[in-house]
Amino acid sequence: MSATVLSRRGFISASLLAGGGLLFDLNLPIAQAADGAPVILTAFIRILPDNRVIIGAKNAEVGQGAKTMLPMMIAEELDVDWSQVTIEQTHADAKIFGGQSAGGSRTTPREWVPTRQAGAAARAMLVAAAAQGWGVAPEGLKTASGKVIDPTSGKSATYASLAAAAAKLPPPDPSTLKLKNAADFRIIGRSVGGVDTPAIVAGKPLYGIDFTLPGMLYAVLETCPAFGGTIKSANIDVVKALPGVAHVLTIKGDGTAESGHDGIAILSKSWWTANQAREKLAIDWDMSAVSGFSTDAYAAQAAGKRKAKAESEIVRAGDVDAAFASAVKTVAADYSYPFLAHGNLEPQNCTALFKDGAIEIWAPTQNPENGRGLVAKALNLPPEKIRINFNRIGGGFGRRLMNDYMVQAASIAAQLPGVPVKLLWTRQQDIQRDFYRPAGWHGFRAALDKDGRMTAFHDHFVTFGKDGKPLRAAEMPAHEPPAGLVPNALLEQSFLATNLPTGWLRAPGSNALAFVTQAFLDEVAAAAGKDLPTLMLELLGDPKELPRGTNQPPFLTARAKGVIEKVVAMSGWASRTSLPRGTGKGFAFYYSHMGYFAEVVEVAIADGAPKVKTVWVAGDVGSQIINPINALHQVEGSVIEGLSQALAGQQITQVAGAVEQANFDTHPYLRISDAPKIVTEFVKTDYPPTGLGEPALPPVIPALVNAIHAATGKRIRSLPITPEMLA
Repeated sequence: MSATVLSRRGFISASLLAGGGLLFDLNLPIAQAADGAPVILTAFIRILPDNRVIIGAKNAEVGQGAKTMLPMMIAEELDVDWSQVTIEQTHADAKIFGGQSAGGSRTTPREWVPTRQAGAAARAMLVAAAAQGWGVAPEGLKTASGKVIDPTSGKSATYASLAAAAAKLPPPDPSTLKLKNAADFRIIGRSVGGVDTPAIVAGKPLYGIDFTLPGMLYAVLETCPAFGGTIKSANIDVVKALPGVAHVLTIKGDGTAESGHDGIAILSKSWWTANQAREKLAIDWDMSAVSGFSTDAYAAQAAGKRKAKAESEIVRAGDVDAAFASAVKTVAADYSYPFLAHGNLEPQNCTALFKDGAIEIWAPTQNPENGRGLVAKALNLPPEKIRINFNRIGGGFGRRLMNDYMVQAASIAAQLPGVPVKLLWTRQQDIQRDFYRPAGWHGFRAALDKDGRMTAFHDHFVTFGKDGKPLRAAEMPAHEPPAGLVPNALLEQSFLATNLPTGWLRAPGSNALAFVTQAFLDEVAAAAGKDLPTLMLELLGDPKELPRGTNQPPFLTARAKGVIEKVVAMSGWASRTSLPRGTGKGFAFYYSHMGYFAEVVEVAIADGAPKVKTVWVAGDVGSQIINPINALHQVEGSVIEGLSQALAGQQITQVAGAVEQANFDTHPYLRISDAPKIVTEFVKTDYPPTGLGEPALPPVIPALVNAIHAATGKRIRSLPITPEMLA
């Protein structure tokens, strides 16, 4: 990963607060973030008269721990005790705070350097103020626990006592700031509980679903069962006359899922009253353009496409045809996976107040600036007339990167100036109005030589697209392994049409591609007389760097080998052949979101059903685990979510353009009683730290199906896993 470079325009401003505190407004522009996008980081540090420090958390909190982690990094370099720190959530404004999205496991690599520099800059100003007051050189001073100390004279001063003087000093050049060595960390690397955890345990209102305003009306919204349907007529007058109904409004979408399809909103002082009135709505929908889409039709079309010539190539390397023609052995198999919903525990919701030509929004959003742009377009407002406040998010997993619910709430509120409006979806709407992980079908072939080495790989990927391009989250990268690891490789694709909107689900793309590729490679390894770890180590070969595309760090085979060897040792892989009958271990490796993860699953078959006993996880996310307890939570949550996708029966199916599933009974999740023991170890390497929200998920699914094969001899080539597959 390229180093983060500070712009010379970086500056720090400081000002006094009422009561004598000091506000540091630390604007540290960086030339390029880890994801390639220019950002400006603004961290608010308030030093109060009693020497307490309030640190602003700028990113949305979606359970990934950013609200705690980012202030930890500031506090570390500011050199205060964690007990002195109070954390406050900022509002959303990219012009002030820089990037605030929560997705792609990008927060850690993007913020690792500039967030720490924010704390270091404030510390430098306080040290300079003390040096000036004592008539000594700042280089000889030290800091600890919110104090500046002169070791020579024994003098010390609290940050609070220095705040006024520090505010009058010129800011330091950010390029001169010296950050702490890891050996000197006192907060980073220590397990710190989530800042909101006590309030969550106490049941205090934190989430968007909890938020209220005086005089607020609740809104429910009815939209077409089939995505893309439009309103022909509705009994609006009848519903308006129902007891407790305050307003019945029509909103008009622009034909895109993000900006909301046509709908009718019902408002009341009680959500229950509004939702009961919604059940009395009778809408005549025009679904002529979208009712032809169905799961059965997709499967039939995909089967035909997979057998036909592919529509386009993703990548071609070497002479694939010649390699297959000269192969001693070939392996072929078809794999598939379904559409999936995000299934957030907290249904989509948003509160909005339109007043005096401006709108204020309270939203549990992962991507606030995207929402600002959509609302600005929908209401024909300049972006500066839109204020977005963060609510804590009760589950995102990528769903709240799309902001259709924000546009809907804003569109309703704009029709009722001065009245706060809270839009809240039902669980059924949340599952049936999602941006789904797209389904996919893969036709694989592999070629082996006389020594059992893999010489060629071919994948015909059938997925969903439009105008010759894959839909969002349906992409497959040209470097998808084993492409790039074998001399001859062909990845190609064909497309189906759908009316379902697609979106990023935790570990986008990787959550599906890891399953099909690593499960198929387990078949290839067996055909070569090897196990999958051995095959992967052979494919990785000598240490080398493989390019991963613009603004992405290269794939380092040595790091991949490190986690493979680690998990093999952790799991007792060598003794797997001595397991009891009906028990097996499966392995998988995957690289995604800059994280290297290898996992082993042990599964036992009881009464024809698989029971996961233990999952071993080895991960390499660089040189530093910022908050160890949260890191473990992220890994464990990823593993359980992946197992849910495979074992619990999750899939989204369609009939006549509409989604059939309506609640957690038909799109279920793993129960606590089915959660396995999870053993996690991190392999630390000398690279900048990267994110943990996603990369631990992809390998667990192929490791599971490979374990089932080891236990039963049966190959699982489609998801979800059903009892019939093991019969």
